[in-house]
Amino acid sequence: MKKLLISGLFFACIPYSDGYAATTLYTQDFENPNAGAFVNDSGDVNIYNPINALYGGQPAGFQFAQTFTVETLQIGGTQAWGTGFLDPQARAGNYAISMLSSAQNDLLGLSFNIGTHKYLNFQMDVSSIDLDRWGGPFVAAGGVAPVFRFSLFDNPGGGTGVTGGALLSFADVTGTATALKNTFDWTNHIIALDATGNTNGNVILQIDELQGGYAALDNFVIAASDKPGDVGQVPLPAAAWLFGSGLLGLLTLRPIKRR
Repeated sequence: MKKLLISGLFFACIPYSDGYAATTLYTQDFENPNAGAFVNDSGDVNIYNPINALYGGQPAGFQFAQTFTVETLQIGGTQAWGTGFLDPQARAGNYAISMLSSAQNDLLGLSFNIGTHKYLNFQMDVSSIDLDRWGGPFVAAGGVAPVFRFSLFDNPGGGTGVTGGALLSFADVTGTATALKNTFDWTNHIIALDATGNTNGNVILQIDELQGGYAALDNFVIAASDKPGDVGQVPLPAAAWLFGSGLLGLLTLRPIKRR
């Protein structure tokens, strides 16, 4: 199996086409944690409650899987870095989730059934951010651009997990480096993960931060479609489009290196 990668492609807002019908699988802006679940464990960070405690059952029956910790950050507090986390772009609202790439390998898993669609498409915001406690800081001085890997696994049994059967495809997304450890600098991305070869439509999406030390994610829109990058009629800012496969003639094929 080979990785299909396109990098450095930037497009302005592209209108949705009625030629393809995307099926929305999941949306989450992390603004409504389950009642009583968010606890400021210090530093405007919820670290002890797992992500299912905060956002499981949204919608009913939906569950995450995680390895190690996946934090929830409160924006607009006063503890983190003595100022609270700052969001000058006003993209995160009151909460965002965050993960480590150093110290331990945090993983987040989401399970879906895409039916007979070829692609699982995922729109999200990513940003570097850092902690001033809980073992932090984790981001090197001067800032490091966060790199997230999104991997799609076959999941014939349909259960939850951070990994599954055969690896179907993956795509990497790179944010921006910032020296401001308390301040978000969001970039918006869309990836298309090719689900060809899945057994029965059941797949697991794994999120893993590969580089950056520590970083945040927010504003998920996940859809199944036969068109790469199609997440339905969602207003898109000027976005970095990264397709896991498709767009013939622009692909660089590289063998996947197993880790």
